[in-house]
Amino acid sequence: MAVLVGKKAPSFSAPAVINGGEIVEGFSIEQYIGKKYVVFFFYPADFTFVCPTELLGFQERLEEFNERNVAIVGCSVDSKYSHWKWLQTELKDGGIKSVKYPIVSDLSKTISENYDVLAGTYDYSEDGDITFKGDPMAYLGLFLIDKKGVVRHQVVNDMPLGRSVAETLRIVDALQFFEENGEVCPADWHKGDKAMKETQESVAEYLSNQ
Repeated sequence: MAVLVGKKAPSFSAPAVINGGEIVEGFSIEQYIGKKYVVFFFYPADFTFVCPTELLGFQERLEEFNERNVAIVGCSVDSKYSHWKWLQTELKDGGIKSVKYPIVSDLSKTISENYDVLAGTYDYSEDGDITFKGDPMAYLGLFLIDKKGVVRHQVVNDMPLGRSVAETLRIVDALQFFEENGEVCPADWHKGDKAMKETQESVAEYLSNQ
C-alpha cells in the first residue's frame, strides 16, 4: 500500500455527478488547489450496504466541512450513469438522493490505482491476455488534501469496515490548528483542547497536566 502523505495528490480528469444530478465531464480536484482543502474518499460500489451510510453521513455533516473550507468528493469505479441513478433513488429504496457533493466515476479504475486503493491488480495470462486478480473495486480509502494539493492524512479500510465522519472532522481541525498556531496535536486531540510545541519539555509538561 502506497503512502501518499507528504506527496502531491495524484491528479485526474474524469466524469462526475455534481449537485445531486448534474453530469459533468473532466471533473478534477485540482480546481480546489489554492482555495479549499479536500476530503477525497473512495467506496466500493453504488447500491451497496455499507457505502450509503458513509455517503449520507458526509452529507449530514456537510455544513460543518463547509465551515472549515473543506470540499467533500466521493469516488467509485461505477459509471456516471450508475452514480446518477443512485442519486435519484430515494433513501427508503436504498438510494442517496440527498447527497449534493461531487461523486467521481472511475470506470477505468486508473484513479483507484493511482491512489493505490484498488482491491486487486492487473496481470497477463500465459496467452498474453490482460486479466484482473482480486476484486475490481476500491477499498474504503480517504485522503485529506491541503490547499497546496498535498496529501496530509490517509486511511484505508477493508470493504466491510465503515469509516468515521467525526474522526475525519477531527483530523481536519487538527491540521488547520497546526497550520494556524504551529503547535502539534497530541493523541485524541479535539478542537478546543491544548496542543504543544515540538519539544521534549512540552511533551513532559503536557503529560504532567493529564
